[in-house]
Amino acid sequence: MEAATIIRGGAVLLKEGLKTGWGVKLRDGLIAEVGPNETLSAQAQDTVIEATDQVILPGFINGHNHMYNVFSRGISTDAVVTEFSSFLDDFWWPYIENRITPELAEITTRWASVEMIDSGVTTFFDILEAPNAIPGALEREAQVIREAGLRGILTFEACERMSSENAELGLKENADFIRNHADDPLVKGAMSIHTLFTCSKEYVQKARAMAKELGSKFHMHLSESVFEPNWTQEHYGKQPVCIYDELGCLDSDVLASQVVQVNQEEIDILGRSGASAVTMPLSNCEVGGGVAPVTELLEAGVKVGIGTDGYINNFFEVMRGAFLIHKAHRQDPQAMGARQVYQMATDMGAKALGMENTGCIAPGMLADVITVSMNDTPTPINEKNIYDQLILYRNPADVKNVFVGGKQLKKDGVITTLDVEKARADMRQACAEFWKFK
Repeated sequence: MEAATIIRGGAVLLKEGLKTGWGVKLRDGLIAEVGPNETLSAQAQDTVIEATDQVILPGFINGHNHMYNVFSRGISTDAVVTEFSSFLDDFWWPYIENRITPELAEITTRWASVEMIDSGVTTFFDILEAPNAIPGALEREAQVIREAGLRGILTFEACERMSSENAELGLKENADFIRNHADDPLVKGAMSIHTLFTCSKEYVQKARAMAKELGSKFHMHLSESVFEPNWTQEHYGKQPVCIYDELGCLDSDVLASQVVQVNQEEIDILGRSGASAVTMPLSNCEVGGGVAPVTELLEAGVKVGIGTDGYINNFFEVMRGAFLIHKAHRQDPQAMGARQVYQMATDMGAKALGMENTGCIAPGMLADVITVSMNDTPTPINEKNIYDQLILYRNPADVKNVFVGGKQLKKDGVITTLDVEKARADMRQACAEFWKFK
């Protein structure tokens, strides 16, 4: 029998609530047992971790990331952004996206992995927007993800804004990656497009058909601001979700990101279709896109995950944003409770990505677990306040241990799979060159 890892915790947070004095046993990449610490017997070859001052949680699910986005942090340009289309045309595309190379994608992947492990993220969905980095950029990213030990779905954002040749190359990049990683235990692919204003209807349908044939998720950015719905009304006379619906592009394997400026009819269509969504509360603020109707999406039965967008990768900050922004927007202190946010960041977020075997602590689930310190808070953590304490008052420094598939990526607060200081130095050096403009 293969050696196990036993984590004796101060508590385990299960779907049914907090179990004090419980721990978990990890074996063969799965959670083998969950129960009171004294019932988790250890053999001579097993590793035992004493974490009785920590709570054991499922790893967080970052449902939408752009790892290359690290290059935008603190960048100074002459661009003056006035609204969303200006953000893309005058800043994002010329200064960031069009300048990413495979080498730069690899460097940012390594640093983004540091940030995700530090925050307790064990699974993520990433979209590379870099038309001049293909072919081959996704494979460069995959090498780093395996090195880091994370579980990732990597995809390239295919669209027609550069050229028809680049548009076809984007679809091929995704299709090849999906096929090559069909049996990869850590890294998978997906089919991704940008928007209806950068993709023709025919191109959308082609990408959708490829995703169906390959058995992959089909992803799009959807109505991040008023720009896309205004554009589709002008060009097609309909709202974006209605267009996707008429094209036969909505069902349970669809993942729509952003979903900010959608009306009730569109929300109802998404709910009926079985499509999932991911919300990025903080980056939506950055681009002036608005506040996504997450509560309405949830009420319609849409599975909604939480993503960082690569903007602020401190996942606790992003969860706090989801918790607070909707209360202010709706002027309702009961909107978006801490437990709801936690579910979106774990179990529901996993299901939104089509993953049924992670996102909660239970025997048979993937051994993707984290431990968070619980005895150093100024007020006690208990079964009644656990979600508020986690969402509002914990931070990456409180994440002490991170496991993915039973492999330890963070031990006693220190990342073990990556050289953090080298990753930081490489990132800063790359930025020094990337921030030089002619």
